[in-house]
Amino acid sequence: MSQVVGNSPRMRELKQTILQVAQAEFPALILGESGAGKEVVARAIHNLSARRDAPFVGQSCLAIPEALIESELFGYEPGAFTDARESRPGLFEQAEGGTLFLDEIGDIPLSFQKRLLRVLQEREVRRLGSTEAIPVNVRIITATNAPIEQLVKEGGFRSDLLYRLNTFEIRVPPLRQRIEDIQPLVEFFLRKHGARYGIEVDPPNDEIMQQLKEYPWPGNVRELENFVVRWISLGKEALDALDKRVALSFEQQDSNRRWLSMTMA
Repeated sequence: MSQVVGNSPRMRELKQTILQVAQAEFPALILGESGAGKEVVARAIHNLSARRDAPFVGQSCLAIPEALIESELFGYEPGAFTDARESRPGLFEQAEGGTLFLDEIGDIPLSFQKRLLRVLQEREVRRLGSTEAIPVNVRIITATNAPIEQLVKEGGFRSDLLYRLNTFEIRVPPLRQRIEDIQPLVEFFLRKHGARYGIEVDPPNDEIMQQLKEYPWPGNVRELENFVVRWISLGKEALDALDKRVALSFEQQDSNRRWLSMTMA
């Protein structure tokens, strides 16, 4: 749980949910914006569960070409396709006894969703090019930043698959909704990356911290971490860039307010 940083009311609630979900064996669906920390939550669930000593295997579904998704998840046998010269276990087998985390689950092809549903129902896989059923014992955790219920309504995601995946549904709040967590996050990333690069950086003063809290962080925790890495590496140059981004965000907010007032006039 040490990687789940923050003590805001939203984060205290999230940590309590993680503890509860970790004790169960059912699938969990993590919802949240890009960069909000969905994989961190998935790893925390795994590390607090009875499966902690078994593998945690994570994969972004967006990173797998549609033509390869079945072989990546289920594995393949020699001759299953061109260049398949040896057997290869898929991600389900690689995660045996542990947790399989599939990020961006809302982006898996509709044509593949029925096969994934069958694996979840039967708890067995068949490698590409084989008829042998291989039992698998994994806990499945998925995540998405897509409006998955809307995808179901539009026919882009199977409702029966969603019901299999969201026994537990966990929402990770965006950083802009928990700005009181920015300071502990910055200090956490300074320790983490300062040790990595062998550089010690003083914690932010009140002026810098105020700037950090005023910026909306559309990229969430991932963007904040990237800023801290640049700060460690570039120093004042990174802070100057932050000044500009804060100013631009205020300009955008003013522009949005003017547009809204014109449309309501």
